[in-house]
Amino acid sequence: MKILCIARNYAAHAKELNNPLPEKPVIFLKPDSSLIIRNKPFFIPEWSTQMDYETELVYKIGKVGKYIDEKYALSYISDVTLGIDFTERALQGELKSKGLPWELSKSFDGSAVIGHFLKPEILKNGKDIEFRMEKNGTTVQHAHSSEMIFSMAKIISFVSEYFTLKTGDLIFSGTPQGVGSVSIGDRLTGFIEDQEMFSFNIK
Repeated sequence: MKILCIARNYAAHAKELNNPLPEKPVIFLKPDSSLIIRNKPFFIPEWSTQMDYETELVYKIGKVGKYIDEKYALSYISDVTLGIDFTERALQGELKSKGLPWELSKSFDGSAVIGHFLKPEILKNGKDIEFRMEKNGTTVQHAHSSEMIFSMAKIISFVSEYFTLKTGDLIFSGTPQGVGSVSIGDRLTGFIEDQEMFSFNIK
């Protein structure tokens, strides 16, 4: 199982971090050791100075595919959930300034939270999924999947040119505007439509 992540896939988020809009999907990967499931707490690493949340729709692949045509791409999705791509922003800035890969700031243990999975067909609007995340009871991110720069069909088709997609693979689809930092004692709760997908503590 691999975890593929899409960066800068919402225009407003790219703007808030002063990043240019990409012409093609920007891809990075996380290892399976980055996963946190079943509302287990997230522990801020001792080396972190600025840990940011990035709330994202996460799609699970349901069958093997390579060089997938965009018009068939959505049929490869079996489930959807909400997740958080934790990012050590200070370290990411340091790495980017030196032209180095981001993985140390994005792919460390526990950096990929996921909630429980839903079948896309049970949602009110599976083609334009509404999602939001609350920090200590206050909504800090709220968006719809239609706001993505690159649609899931485009993303699946694109990444399958480079990586064979296998059953159980996860795709983090990018975060909207509103990213911010967490501190010990915070509680993060995520929703797809009106369904709670995760709720966990920062320690």
